[in-house]
Amino acid sequence: MRSKAYVLVFDGLADWEPALAMCQIRKSGKLEIVSVGFSKENVVTMGGFTICPDIALDEVNVDEAGLFLLPGGDMWEQGGSDAVRELLGRLSSNGVPVAAICGATLEVVRAGLTRGVRHTSHALGYLKAVLPGYADEEFYVDRPAVADGNLITAGGLDRIEFAYEIVKRLEIFDEAEAGELYEMFKNGVVPARYMA
Repeated sequence: MRSKAYVLVFDGLADWEPALAMCQIRKSGKLEIVSVGFSKENVVTMGGFTICPDIALDEVNVDEAGLFLLPGGDMWEQGGSDAVRELLGRLSSNGVPVAAICGATLEVVRAGLTRGVRHTSHALGYLKAVLPGYADEEFYVDRPAVADGNLITAGGLDRIEFAYEIVKRLEIFDEAEAGELYEMFKNGVVPARYMA
């Protein structure tokens, strides 16, 4: 049963990028949030928070995965991780949605998840500069966040759009509710039902 939303945690992760999506997933009760480290050793985020991973990367159960989320962080520009790429391949083969934001979009490209799949990142030039062998340009979409099949990608400044695409893909909200979430967090528009 797909009961878990796995979130990769590592030293230097951009902690604000997955926060809204994780909050909405947790509040919905549809999936359990499980933090995944390269080991079970504590990590320190960019914002200085210490996180003790729930499990190590090799403990991820693909059959229980309802989502695998990769936050941004400087490590992605340093070459990423063979173990993460191998896991992404298994997740993708099993139809598990993978969501990557900011520099983590580099890793989904390295893992081959963007072949024939619409995707985005900071900018097309960013992908080409950091990954000279990047060959999926025809599927690059210049938008804040893009969902295509089981891949959700977003630029580093687009955490609200990222959360919006995730909650839609996981069917946490219907289209109208997802739109309200977006308007509230992006533009400060409080839903009418909350106005007295």
